[in-house]
Amino acid sequence: MKVKCVLCDKIETIEDESHLAKRLRNRPIHTYMCHQCDKRIEEKTKARIASGKFRLNKPRSQDEEW
Repeated sequence: MKVKCVLCDKIETIEDESHLAKRLRNRPIHTYMCHQCDKRIEEKTKARIASGKFRLNKPRSQDEEW
């Protein structure tokens, strides 16, 4: 199965029977990201977390009041 990275538009081939290929076929909303882009985002996210300026906004539970 041929897939295209949503960030760099690189076209790659993945195995038709893989879990990723099945997920992409059955749920078109899921997108594919190549390993290089995935790794780059992972590294930048870890650097932001380490800087101390990164704040993760968690969804509020129904028990919390405004």
